[in-house]
Amino acid sequence: MNRKIKIIVAAASTFLALGFVSCGKKKGAAKGADDSNEQIFAVGTYITKEGNLDDYLEFGGDVASVNEIAVLPDMAGKVSRVAVSVGDMVSKNQVIAYVDASRAGMTYSASPVRSPIAGRIISLPVTVGTTVAQSSPVATVARTDELEVKINIAERFISRVSLNQTAIVTFDAYPGIEFPVTVKEVSPVLDTLTRTMQVKLKFNKKDERIKVGMYARVKLITESVQNAIVIPSNAILTRDGKTYVFVVKNGIAYQESVESGISIDNKTEITKGLSSGDEIIIKGQALLNDGVKVNVISTSK
Repeated sequence: MNRKIKIIVAAASTFLALGFVSCGKKKGAAKGADDSNEQIFAVGTYITKEGNLDDYLEFGGDVASVNEIAVLPDMAGKVSRVAVSVGDMVSKNQVIAYVDASRAGMTYSASPVRSPIAGRIISLPVTVGTTVAQSSPVATVARTDELEVKINIAERFISRVSLNQTAIVTFDAYPGIEFPVTVKEVSPVLDTLTRTMQVKLKFNKKDERIKVGMYARVKLITESVQNAIVIPSNAILTRDGKTYVFVVKNGIAYQESVESGISIDNKTEITKGLSSGDEIIIKGQALLNDGVKVNVISTSK
């Protein structure tokens, strides 16, 4: 009898032990399943740093000579000889052409047309036999060693233009090359027909590639922010009327509130909320929440 009781007790103990082991395995399996199902987001990041951000206005203009003059004849008549060609350099008082004022019954010596300044012939609208008046230009002479860019500014922008502002000029002939210029003259009046104001810009240094008559694309710097935190505009998110970015720290994305300044060319100034060296998310941030794990697949500076 005692032996039967011992056998029953041993069997019951074995059954209970197996039950505990089974429960432990299920709990461990569930925990492992939770770990494997945790979601990690792939993102691209950007390392912030201090930089400059310039606001600007864009205009089109023409390259012209600083000193350019139309050469007029002293007498009306027909051009009997042309002594120069377009592109030639001439000195002051050099003869450019001759005009014959003779007509029926009257014969005159040819009247020389002289250049009033030293420079280069940039226009020569006459040929031999052309009839000219005393108000008809025979040629245009310019000092091509000193060039400027002339632009016309619409009335709504004149409050943002002043002397000594800096600008960048580009030409289709030289893609990717920038030429620095400075505002040297601002017209005190507006054209009543076009409601525009003429502005002249001088090149900061001489460059033989720039020619009179070229079309210039001008970026006039109207506001410049120095030593600011500048980030790609697409990194900024807006929810519930607030702006923020996601900052990555130790593989975790944290939502940080920020205050922004000016935005230019898909770049935005951050006035509060970020420091130089912060790693922010610029790709894949739209679906993130505060505190989620992320996997950084690319980083740009």
